[in-house]
Formats: sequence, C-alpha cells, structure tokens
Amino acid sequence: MKTIKPNTRRNFLLAASLGGAGAAAAVATGRAKPKVAAAEPAAEKGDGYRATPHILKYYKTTEV
Repeated sequence: MKTIKPNTRRNFLLAASLGGAGAAAAVATGRAKPKVAAAEPAAEKGDGYRATPHILKYYKTTEV
C-alpha cells in the first residue's frame, strides 16, 4: 500500500484555497463600477446624523 505524506494533503489544500482566493479577487476587481443615477440629490456637507423622532423614541426604550 502506498503511503501518503500528510504534507501532500496540506499543500494541496493550501494551493486550492489560495487559488480560490485569487480567482475571487480577479473577479471582484474585473467588475465595472455601477453608475450613479443623476436624479439622486448630492449629499450636502453637514447633512449627516440627525436625531429624528423615531430615533429618539428608540433611545427612550433603551433607558434602564
């Protein structure tokens, strides 16, 4: 019976995982960027977080 070295299996699994990661990276970088619709208004500077009524209501439910 032929003896299989454990390193052979490890090397195969390592090569298979690296090959899969490389293929995924190649596919991810080859995609075209989605086009942004011109109808969407641009976010103005300072138009970030706002404490709206539903957020304030949530905060009240988390008080101990």
